[in-house]
Amino acid sequence: MSGGGGSRHRVISLVLAGLLAACATPQATAKRDAPDANGVWRSRGYGWLLTVTPGGLRLHHETAAGCYPDPSSSEELQELFGFQEPGPSADVRDFLSAPGETRYRFDRLAALPADCDTHRAWSARELFDVFRATFAEHYASFPQRDPDWLARLDAQRSRVTQDMDARALFTLFADALRSLNDAHVELLADTLTYEAHPTGTFAVLEQAAVVTSRPVREVQREWMRAYRDGILQTVLRGEGHHVANQRVLWGFAAPRVAYLNVLTMGGFVPEAEGQTPTLARELAALEPVLDEALTAFAGAEALILDVSNNRGGHDAVARAIAERFTDQPRRAYTKWATGAKDVPPQVFTLQPTRRPSFHGPVYVVTSDVTVSAGEVLVLALRALPNVVQVGTATRGAFSDMLVKPLPNGWTVHLSNEHYTDMTGQDFEARGLPPQRPLAVFDGKDLWHAHARAIRALADSLVPPEAKPTP
Repeated sequence: MSGGGGSRHRVISLVLAGLLAACATPQATAKRDAPDANGVWRSRGYGWLLTVTPGGLRLHHETAAGCYPDPSSSEELQELFGFQEPGPSADVRDFLSAPGETRYRFDRLAALPADCDTHRAWSARELFDVFRATFAEHYASFPQRDPDWLARLDAQRSRVTQDMDARALFTLFADALRSLNDAHVELLADTLTYEAHPTGTFAVLEQAAVVTSRPVREVQREWMRAYRDGILQTVLRGEGHHVANQRVLWGFAAPRVAYLNVLTMGGFVPEAEGQTPTLARELAALEPVLDEALTAFAGAEALILDVSNNRGGHDAVARAIAERFTDQPRRAYTKWATGAKDVPPQVFTLQPTRRPSFHGPVYVVTSDVTVSAGEVLVLALRALPNVVQVGTATRGAFSDMLVKPLPNGWTVHLSNEHYTDMTGQDFEARGLPPQRPLAVFDGKDLWHAHARAIRALADSLVPPEAKPTP
């Protein structure tokens, strides 16, 4: 659920921080409770040790530099590992959050390693080693982002003393992470946060804040209001709909040219204090909105699906949207985790839906702001023959955020998965390139460029017979 510019929910909990990317078709073999699953299981990839008992679940994180417990409750862990599927042998099992979601393969262990529950203080050097091991064992994108990253980090170890100040250690970690420029890499500590530096459109907004001596968030909010107003007033000419907790805008951008804009792959349900809506509730809120819009679009000659400002969310939401545009089952993309030995890539297939849908020409609009599950939607749509990607390249941050609490209470987020299209291409770090270029966010007039670009695109798609007579 999340990337740069606030694209993922800022949630520390393992369960709610973006590891619920889902998959193809529900499988009837999945079971919530399986008594023979009691015991200790080691994941392939991800660095998890899962203990299953009649009383609930416990999780530990295992690296070459040490093992330590995860703070998540059994109830939270059930959200991620509550269903099971048999593996290729009795001592291999797949745990998943729900039928059809991402499968995590585990091997049975005789017992939890002895040091995993040892309560002790971790020195700065030990924390450095855990941090280093976490990235060495799980980070997926060194070749694309910084091939020499581990070597440069190793060169910093001599600066770490046993009693190094926490702020100084955080600064060392954050400085190391900057060269990755990965929207899914973050470091969170009490009052300190590292996230990727703004690039592209977000960098322009940051510069605008500097020039006008205003807070960056204030400028971003102003720009977002201009973006939405441009859609409602310029693109939809005051006759649009702004619904689903203000995450979806739809209407007609031109005669017989439908327009649908989805701002996030979640957030359709207002978040109650301290509670993040479940994926099931998010889908339950979104599906009727899509039903209404696509029913209204009956008879349209073309549809613009605008995710140029989509900040990510649930992969399952992305697939639910993509399935409204396919008329037959289509293999869309694959994913697999770094270090998941002998685990075949998981194939994600789009299934046609019986709900209202659109099988005519679809023009999906993207930009460098489109990130994470927003990119997964585009990746899936590109497998459909009726879809053309328009705009500029996406951000290039596909992986779920693997959330790793460090032993001192800090939390690091990193990208550990590979996403590829069905030809085997991986677009991490470079983004999905458009098939039809369009300057969506022109830096010369960032407040109005999007509406003008969409207006021009919509006018170009009006069928000749629907154009007014001169």
